[in-house]
Amino acid sequence: MSPTTLPAPPEQGHVTFLGAGPGDPGLLTLRAVEALANADVLVAEHDVLDVVRTHARQGVAEVHTDADTLASSTPGTGTPQLTVVDGASTTAGVPANRDAAHLVMEAARGGKRVVRAVSGDPGLDAYAAEEMLACVSAGVPFEVVPGVATAVGVPAYAGVPLRDAQGTDVRFVDARTASDRCWTEVGASDGTVVVSTTLDSVAAAAGELVSAGRKPDTPLTVTVAGTTTRQRTWTATLGTIAQTLKQAKVLPSPEGGRPVIAVVGERSAAAQRDRLAWFESKPLFGWKVLVPRTKEQAASLSDQLRSYGAVPHEVPTIAVEPPRTPQQMERAVKGLVTGRYEWIAFTSVNAVKAVREKFEEYGLDARAFAGIKVAAVGDQTAQALIDFGVRPDLVPSGEQSARGLVEDWPPYDPVFDPIDRVFLPRADIATETLVAGLIELGWEVDDVTAYRTVRASPPPAETREAIKGGGFDAVLFTSSSTVRNLVGIAGKPHNVTVIACIGPATAKTAEEHGLRVDVMAPEPSVHKLAEALADFGARRRLAALEAGDPVTRPSERRPGARRRRSTT
Repeated sequence: MSPTTLPAPPEQGHVTFLGAGPGDPGLLTLRAVEALANADVLVAEHDVLDVVRTHARQGVAEVHTDADTLASSTPGTGTPQLTVVDGASTTAGVPANRDAAHLVMEAARGGKRVVRAVSGDPGLDAYAAEEMLACVSAGVPFEVVPGVATAVGVPAYAGVPLRDAQGTDVRFVDARTASDRCWTEVGASDGTVVVSTTLDSVAAAAGELVSAGRKPDTPLTVTVAGTTTRQRTWTATLGTIAQTLKQAKVLPSPEGGRPVIAVVGERSAAAQRDRLAWFESKPLFGWKVLVPRTKEQAASLSDQLRSYGAVPHEVPTIAVEPPRTPQQMERAVKGLVTGRYEWIAFTSVNAVKAVREKFEEYGLDARAFAGIKVAAVGDQTAQALIDFGVRPDLVPSGEQSARGLVEDWPPYDPVFDPIDRVFLPRADIATETLVAGLIELGWEVDDVTAYRTVRASPPPAETREAIKGGGFDAVLFTSSSTVRNLVGIAGKPHNVTVIACIGPATAKTAEEHGLRVDVMAPEPSVHKLAEALADFGARRRLAALEAGDPVTRPSERRPGARRRRSTT
């Protein structure tokens, strides 16, 4: 009698309850990023998804689904498929949080690695505790990754410390669930009270505190969209907050139900907020900045803009296509392998990509560069080479441009250089500065078209309307072609939009298209251009404060007098 083959037990699932913090993706912990990178299923409300989903594993599909399709997600042949579940959606009339709990358990029972992301910290989320108990009952292992609590993180970003050197008592209240007894207790104390409420309920919460014994002239701050570039904070007292919000034209408003954090107390540093508001006083805080480059090209520039408080919006103006006649590129790549060249010079990330793709086509890798000196026009191009496995021998020590590369390039010496030829893969519209400079230094140059640059497709209608209607606060032009192409595919930026150019040639092109140039980089570098825009924003902010005017973004003001160009 042959033994009976028993079915293999189902693979054990696992749930990670993860705190996504109050809104700023930069506040995620290292452990949170690690858990997200290993998740099969990510369950969260929509606003939380926006914070955590970028840390999901690379190269896997993201599928918005519900309970009916969760179990039928297509299995991958290599890396497991990631299923992203928007817990804000409901099925069969089940409340969102109950629906999310069902999705978590179904996925875990199916052997999935589930990340259940919640706003703030899981320990302060009422439904997360219920879901943890459900895991215990089902025998599903789980872990908790703490996050920055909203009630703590938002005051920190608003410049409102919760305790002072005297050790002020701090109480936390959720106005949406607080009982009369809770209000009585916090009203009887003289410590700091952090109230979680909504914009249209702030005045009512203030009234509860006054009724419970707090003085009407007790200072408070109210912060909406805390830790994000939409953050806004108002300073008032318990007795004046309703009038303050009314004067600010906040209420009545369709957005009155937005969550806010209010900090109440004599020693809560509300009176010192003007000096401690580090986040909202960033030079480009809340500025919507148009970056006319592809996402890959704009990554480091966008990160720099975010560090200044801006909201970068990347719009490609140039698309990259293969050369019309690839034979020249094919011969040059074969020449690399056969020893035809002493040097290869890369003048852009796209040139690195073009050569890398051609290498992969022939089954080659970075080892084909053995014995060849490699030059890169700047740090970004050098990084692209390093990512390919090639460390460049030459990067300009000064200006990161073709001119800077020529200045550092060694002249041809027949004694030390056995080969006098340079391979220069580049765009079809590249300038002749580098070719002419290398020839003058005694080198022979194979100037090869590695890729063509063509005008990109127009951006979505919403973006085009924002460009022409003044919806952007600034636009960064990094070349003359970005000016011509942006105007060609989307129209001319509105008069209120601050125009920043990387150099005189780009500024001239902008002016030829009827644009007023407000900012010009002191040297031709995208990072110096971003710095120059930040300096412009800082001076603009300071001028408003000194004049006693409210600090506004360019898109919030009407067209006025012509502004003078800034070169610093």
